[in-house]
Amino acid sequence: MHGLGNDFVVIDALRQSVSLTPALARRLADRNFGIGCDQILIVEPARQPGVDFRYRIFNADGSEVEQCGNGARCFVRFVHEQELTDKREIRVETCTGIITLRLEDNGDVRVDMGAPRFLPDHIPFDSPLGQDSTDPHQPLQVGDHTIDITAVSMGNPHAVQVVTDVDQAPVAQDGPLIECHPRFPRRVNAGFMQIVDRHTIRLRVHERGAGETLACGTGACAAAVAGIRRGLLDSPVHVHMRGGALLIHWDGENQHVLMSGPATTVFTGDIHPTLLQEAP
Repeated sequence: MHGLGNDFVVIDALRQSVSLTPALARRLADRNFGIGCDQILIVEPARQPGVDFRYRIFNADGSEVEQCGNGARCFVRFVHEQELTDKREIRVETCTGIITLRLEDNGDVRVDMGAPRFLPDHIPFDSPLGQDSTDPHQPLQVGDHTIDITAVSMGNPHAVQVVTDVDQAPVAQDGPLIECHPRFPRRVNAGFMQIVDRHTIRLRVHERGAGETLACGTGACAAAVAGIRRGLLDSPVHVHMRGGALLIHWDGENQHVLMSGPATTVFTGDIHPTLLQEAP
C-alpha cells in the first residue's frame, strides 16, 4: 500500500500470530531481497475498551516508531478491504495515544492526529532556549552553520525549517545530521518547507530510519503547524510533496490537527516462509 508514494507493507496480526523482529523488519523492507517499503504496519487487537485496533509502525531500519500519518490512512483502508471492520470511523491505539481515522465517501481518508505538542520534554528535544521554551524559533547548530527550526511532536518528533526553494534544499546533506542531532535523544524527522502562499506550502522530509520519502503525513502536519505558529500560514494548508498533496486543518493552540488525503492498495499476497527464515 502507499499514501502519496510513501509505501508500506501492512500485516494482519489479528487472524495470525506475528513476531516481527528488527532483523525481519529490515529484510521485509529491503527493496532488493525482500518486498520493499518505507515502513511496516502491524494491525493488532485493541488492548483497551472503546478502541478498535492497535497500530504499530516499524521503519525500514527495523526500529519501532510512535506515529505515521500516511500509514494511518493506509491502515483504515486495509482493515476495510480485509473486512476486519465495517465501521467507516475507527479509533486506533498507538504507543503515544489514540487517533481517529475516517474513510470518507470520496475515497479519501481523514485522520484526527490529536493536538501537537511543543514542550521540549514532550518531543523530546534539548532546547538551547531552555526546557520551558515553546518558541517556534529554535536555533540548531548543524555542521558549520545554524538553522532556525520549529520543534513539534505529532506523536513523533519533527524539526521543521523554512527554505527559499525546496528543490534546492540540502535534504541529503543536512537531513541525516538533523535526524541524529544530539539535541534530539530519540532522533527526529527533518522537514524542509517552502512557503508558496498563506494556504500552500511545498515540503520535503527526511524521515527517521527511512531517509527522504515521497511524502510524510506527520511531517505535513508538523510543517503546517509550524507555519501557522510562525505567522506565515493560515488554516487550512495544502501541503505539496513529491508524491502528492495533503490538506491539513489546525485551528490553533490545544486544537487537534486534521489530515485528509488518499490511501492506495497496490497488491496483496503471502510472505514465503524462506523470506522469514533468511532474516539475519
